[in-house]
Amino acid sequence: MTTTHPSIGHLIGYGRTSTTEQEAGLEAQRRDLLATGCVKLFLEQASSVGKRPELERAMEYVREGDTLVVTKIDRLARSTINLWDVVRALDEKGVSLRVLNLGGETVDTKSATGRLILNIFSGFAQFEREMMLERQREGIAKAKAEGKYLGRKPTARLKADDARKLNAEGKTPTEIAKALGIGRGSVYRALEGVGKAEG
Repeated sequence: MTTTHPSIGHLIGYGRTSTTEQEAGLEAQRRDLLATGCVKLFLEQASSVGKRPELERAMEYVREGDTLVVTKIDRLARSTINLWDVVRALDEKGVSLRVLNLGGETVDTKSATGRLILNIFSGFAQFEREMMLERQREGIAKAKAEGKYLGRKPTARLKADDARKLNAEGKTPTEIAKALGIGRGSVYRALEGVGKAEG
C-alpha cells in the first residue's frame, strides 16, 4: 500500500525505544512529536544496533523541504558517524533534521549554527559512550584480578554433562530440567543419542 505524502514542507516525526524499554517511552515521544506539529509519525521498538524498518520508511518518505524530527539524538543514531550518514542522506533529499532536546535546546540542521551544535553534542555523546565502555572493561578486569568476576551464568550447553550424568542415574528429563534449572528441550538436546530420555 502506498502512502500519500502531504504537500511539501512538513514535519515528519521518528521515534524509537529499544526492545527492552517500556511502551511509555514511545508514547512520550509520540506526544512530543505531535506537539511539535508533525503531520506523520514513524514509531518503532527496535534495538539501535539491529534493523530499524520504520526509520528506513521515514527516510524514504521525506521529501524536499520536509524536516525529520526526533526527540533525542540517541533515538536516531547509534554513533557520530551513523548520525552524519543520516544527515548526509537527508541533505541529498533537501530535508533537514530537527532534534527537540539537545542539551535543553531544539537544534535544526537548516542553520549552520544548528549543524555545529549537533556535531559538538553528538561528539560528546560518542565520547561518553566510549568512556562508559572503558569503565565497564576496567571494572571487569579489576573484578577478575580480585577473583570476584563470575561472568555469565552457565548455559544449558555447559550443563549438558550434568544432564547426561543425571540421566545415567535414572532421572527423567523433567526431573533433570528441574534439578539443573534448564528447559526440558535443553535436556533432550543434551541427551540426544543417549537413548534414555524418557518421561
